[in-house]
Amino acid sequence: MPTPELPAVVAAVHDIWMRTNDLLGQALASHNLTPATFQALWVLDPAEPPPSMKVMAERLYCNAPNLSFITNQLTDRGLVERAVDPADRRSRVLLLTDKGRRVRDELVRTALEKTPLAALSDEELRQLKPLLDRAVASG
Repeated sequence: MPTPELPAVVAAVHDIWMRTNDLLGQALASHNLTPATFQALWVLDPAEPPPSMKVMAERLYCNAPNLSFITNQLTDRGLVERAVDPADRRSRVLLLTDKGRRVRDELVRTALEKTPLAALSDEELRQLKPLLDRAVASG
């Protein structure tokens, strides 16, 4: 049975997510993106090897048709390209284009500036991070 605090914490996490998306609205609109397409850009970390479509679907918690729809939108806007996975020629990976890297950097920076979490001190964020990591790891 959930503790009495759990509904309030889940509601706060949800509110932070929704407020961040709302505050990003103008920046997303300037690139003709949605929260879903931004999330796909977010999980395309340029410091990591390009993920397969399967990995992308797992990261976004979505199915293949939804991922195809999102990927098509990003491709149409020149932000990503599909490529053959050099490690498995039967698989496709997603690559950020130069434009995609620039847009991703801008939007991530904007999200970090606008999120209500930015109101927390560095010490508060250091305390929160391991708790959130533990919650994510348990799922």
